[in-house]
Amino acid sequence: MDPGFVDLSRLQFALTALYHFLFVPLTLGLSFLLVIMECIYVMTGREIWRQVTRFWGRIFGINFVLGVATGLTMEFEFGTNWSYFSSYAGDIFGAPLAIEGLMAFFLEATFVGLMFFGWNRLSRVGHLFATFMVALGTNLSALWILIANGWMQNPVGARFNPETMRMEVVDFGAVLFNPVAQAKFVHTVSAGYVIASVMVLGVSALYLLQDRWHQVARRSMAVAASFGLAASLSAVVLGDESGYTLSDNQKMKLAAVEAAWHTAPAPAGITVFGFPDARAHVTRAAIDVPWVLGLIATRSLDTPVIGIEELVAKAQDRIVSGLVAYKAVQALKRNPNDLAAREALALHQHDLGYALLLRRSMRDPSQATPAQIEAAAWDTVPDVPVLFWAFRAMAAIGFAMIALFAIAFVLCTLRRFDRRWFLLCAVAALPLPWIAAELGWVVAELGRQPWAIDGVLPTGLAPSSLTRAQLWVTLVGFTLIYGTLAVIEFGLIVRTVRHGPDEHDEAPPLPGNLPATPLVA
Repeated sequence: MDPGFVDLSRLQFALTALYHFLFVPLTLGLSFLLVIMECIYVMTGREIWRQVTRFWGRIFGINFVLGVATGLTMEFEFGTNWSYFSSYAGDIFGAPLAIEGLMAFFLEATFVGLMFFGWNRLSRVGHLFATFMVALGTNLSALWILIANGWMQNPVGARFNPETMRMEVVDFGAVLFNPVAQAKFVHTVSAGYVIASVMVLGVSALYLLQDRWHQVARRSMAVAASFGLAASLSAVVLGDESGYTLSDNQKMKLAAVEAAWHTAPAPAGITVFGFPDARAHVTRAAIDVPWVLGLIATRSLDTPVIGIEELVAKAQDRIVSGLVAYKAVQALKRNPNDLAAREALALHQHDLGYALLLRRSMRDPSQATPAQIEAAAWDTVPDVPVLFWAFRAMAAIGFAMIALFAIAFVLCTLRRFDRRWFLLCAVAALPLPWIAAELGWVVAELGRQPWAIDGVLPTGLAPSSLTRAQLWVTLVGFTLIYGTLAVIEFGLIVRTVRHGPDEHDEAPPLPGNLPATPLVA
């Protein structure tokens, strides 16, 4: 397939995915922040907490709508732009997405209306339950989507069926409890909690700088500081766990992220700074910290982190093995009862995807020369400089968020909301967690290349049979539409923030409401 066509297909999906992920993490985090704020309102009965909850609920609603709209586009793109991928792996990949729609999306749709319009119709506890179910639905949605994505990163619980020429589920439990999917889920939702906490913290700091809405701003800041500190610590710790799963399932991604060109003696050191040279296979001006990478990646002092060149050599061996499976598949197409071909496929089918890498440069992989096999093995190396710097920028922002929330927690505990230097820092930090989240997806998805399904289906074989003109039209169209939606959402949020909480946003108590108790100021 034309590499330029594949790159256009990847670019279109990448832009829609990155744009969609601007909304998802804020929805994940704000939903549970609303639960915390409303819990305080239910326990205390103080109207100020009702005012706080309803204000942040409006921002949640604006973001929620855009997240749903952009997510639906991505669902359709699997069929329109990646039809061979959908056909080849739809039995496995489609199941979590279907469950996400039936369980999570319907759960959100059922309760989101009650959350927004039920303030004066439900009791306090009833409305809190509706808010909690919306939060649960948003996080369940993320779980099932990341189970699907985790299977693409680590395709367990499935096998290739030579009769249907597709991947099929053999163990759905393995798909569900895929360690890569579980690590990605907890790390992703933690990042979402950090983003929402920074949003609440930054807007609250802006109000205090403007000398407006002091009561709402201080309470919002206190909740964001404590929730954000826990979330930022979790994001770093769970990010470390996500890195640990790479040492078992995606060794090439780990080596590329660390620019580990060669296998170093255990325990390997980590390069905190340097300039990877993809041509010379060295990292220039490298600053290394001994032992750290070995401890993070292997949890030991005696297990090496395998380098890129050694992994390429292994990929070359897997391509040779995969060619045996490829030839067996061709034989089974001609004669489904060929027992020798079935036996050969059974022995080598785990390497079949590596033989398919040769399709990038030739129609018949069985005719590949040793030089072509070596070139295909080097295609398994992703863009090392981009991954190296994207990961370090993401990690640096993560540690900066810990420092920000730690200071915020101390100041809120001491009730020192008048520190102008900190308020300015909180406002300036608003875009940082979004940048980190987008960089995280760049590391996760670019690091998987050249695979649509790691080790199973090369990206070059996954797209639909579209034309470049069709891709350019839709790419420009999506960019214009999403750009317009971004301007609208940003304008709505800015307008909501400028307006501030509604001073008269109160309602008479309903029968069954809990009595007010001064548990929280």
